[in-house]
Amino acid sequence: MTKIGNTDLDVFGLNLGGNVFGFTADEQQSFAVLDAYTAAGGNFVDTADSYSAFVPGNVGGESETIIGKWLARRGRRDDIVIATKVGSLGTRPGLSAKNIAAAAEDSLERLQTDHIDLYYAHGDDLETPLEETLRAFDELVRAGKVRHIAASNYTAPRLAEALAVSDREGFARYVALQPHYNLVNRDYETELAPLVASEGLSTLPYFGLAGGFLTGKYRSKDDAGKSPRAAGALSYLDAQGERVLAALDEVAAAHSASVASVSLASLSAQPTVTAPIASARSVEQLPDLLAAVSLELTPAELAALSAASA
Repeated sequence: MTKIGNTDLDVFGLNLGGNVFGFTADEQQSFAVLDAYTAAGGNFVDTADSYSAFVPGNVGGESETIIGKWLARRGRRDDIVIATKVGSLGTRPGLSAKNIAAAAEDSLERLQTDHIDLYYAHGDDLETPLEETLRAFDELVRAGKVRHIAASNYTAPRLAEALAVSDREGFARYVALQPHYNLVNRDYETELAPLVASEGLSTLPYFGLAGGFLTGKYRSKDDAGKSPRAAGALSYLDAQGERVLAALDEVAAAHSASVASVSLASLSAQPTVTAPIASARSVEQLPDLLAAVSLELTPAELAALSAASA
């Protein structure tokens, strides 16, 4: 277990992604994955009010609803850290104070809980003053409905500005950042990583497996029909992607581990990363994700992976 920033949120080293719940995993499959994850020691589940609004027939909130039903069936709340997000649902867009207050109530109802452990701004809202957004989050924290707040998809300048606003006004402060970060997308390292380190935040990267590409499952255009996310994964199949897969294969063989385990372990080894996010639509996909938590890569292996992905 490790703490998020300077908070009391003590979390498992793998943040289970709930984006597949209500999408590629139905309620029964989602329950099975959540049961297996917690049985293995996991306690950190990530979702959003917009999951999975993009699925035909869905309206958003499906993932939260499934998690809420699972929490109710489980009968225990305080040993699970729930993260959800506001701002990207079509019927609840943006980070205005009015929207944040309403969206939080919607999420609490779907999750069948009285508090959200980590509440994210799902993306920056340039139309709403940061002070308004952060004041609204602060009110939720003061009311006990949210324990801590975080940011997703912020640029370094905007994240720095938001932190400065909170410090100046005495508002609750973002404690974590959720960026797009993996071995084939390392933009985070340029400006965001130094800021996160200097401000004492934690990083919880999404797309840690690059939409499945860094599992090693997608190595040819012929793999396009393997799953609904194949097209996205195969977008990484270029010269850089092939170098990274070759380096991953070598490290995985040395540890008798899977490519997915090595990919996630390489993220976890980065100084600012607390727990990468990865999702499983079936129990069978979980072992490789869970194995990453205890997999320790050598400095030479990390250097080889970094060189391959440069």
